[in-house]
Amino acid sequence: MHHEAPTKVFLGLTFNLSNVLMIIVSSLIVFLIAFFLTRNLQMKPTGRQNLMEWIMDFVRNIIKNNMDWKDGGRFHVLGITLLMYIFISNMLGLPFAITVDHQLWWKSPTADPGITLTLAIMVVGLTHYYGVKMRGTKGYFREFVQPVGFLLPLKIVEEFSNTLTLGLRLYGNIFAGEVLLDLLVNGLAKTNLIGTIAAFPLTMVWQGFSIFIGSIQAFIFTLLTMVYMAHKVSQDH
Repeated sequence: MHHEAPTKVFLGLTFNLSNVLMIIVSSLIVFLIAFFLTRNLQMKPTGRQNLMEWIMDFVRNIIKNNMDWKDGGRFHVLGITLLMYIFISNMLGLPFAITVDHQLWWKSPTADPGITLTLAIMVVGLTHYYGVKMRGTKGYFREFVQPVGFLLPLKIVEEFSNTLTLGLRLYGNIFAGEVLLDLLVNGLAKTNLIGTIAAFPLTMVWQGFSIFIGSIQAFIFTLLTMVYMAHKVSQDH
């Protein structure tokens, strides 16, 4: 996708307006979905409440598979938020992309490495924060020199590699999917009539596959968040 990013300089900082727009849109959609699914809650769930409870149970099982619920229960809302936000963010660029004067305004926000790495840094930062909060400073930092002290440099490198892989894995999968969709729509489909006919089923197939990949990546990001969190807060790790 050979498009420029719309930017604005404010107080000496350069802001990607497309990223700002899509972050706001994603956040608003997630809020509206959660708001809609949790209206008129009942003891015996029906209809839309079933969907929200399924999401909650799905995240609860992820947490329980990685740590004791006594420790992990406090991360339930975090997991739900990550799963829903990343899923919606992954889907936004699939139906269409909007460009104005060769500037790309509408896309999946997770197709930008700045956003995915920011999410990864936030998550890893939270693991350190809760590690210190729940285990104490001494107990937390003791883990970096166990079972032997010379592993300290390796464990520090591991923290950086976890952050990079968590963010870049999400970015790479979503960006690659949107690039191929762009090639099919703006490349093959605009060559000739045969290209247009051939591009239609290929685009539909890739759209379906991209929805699957976007869903899996939202799950993987949430899962790895809880894995990293478990290693920091659980006494048996």
